[in-house]
Amino acid sequence: LLVGAVAVHRLMSGVWVFKNGVLRLVGNPKAEAALEGEQQLGSRRQRKVLVHLPSDEVMTSYTVLEQKLVGLGWERYHDDVSLLQFHKSSTVDLISLPKEFSKFKSMHMYDIVVKNRDMFEVRDMLIDLNI
Repeated sequence: LLVGAVAVHRLMSGVWVFKNGVLRLVGNPKAEAALEGEQQLGSRRQRKVLVHLPSDEVMTSYTVLEQKLVGLGWERYHDDVSLLQFHKSSTVDLISLPKEFSKFKSMHMYDIVVKNRDMFEVRDMLIDLNI
């Protein structure tokens, strides 16, 4: 089954989702919504945020995130205009992010956490929609 740019194939053990060039098995579609970074909870919305642990600061833009990454030894790559990329010369690691911050999802956040142990954390943030 092909839906727009997302191909979905149902299996007994879950759903295979092909999105943005990545194929993955999703056993729980509600969990998939959570992985996308946002969930509606009545009059509140839950969303994933990336937090810089030493400063306890939520990364609210790529400008703020880039400052933290550069401070940790990451260098900005300018090879691909469709992505924001960072490389650390002491490793083979590469962080690739969507150009628009609005498309910055939890999978990108966890990539940053894994490559910068003890420096970042992904947290759930509840936003009250009645305010």
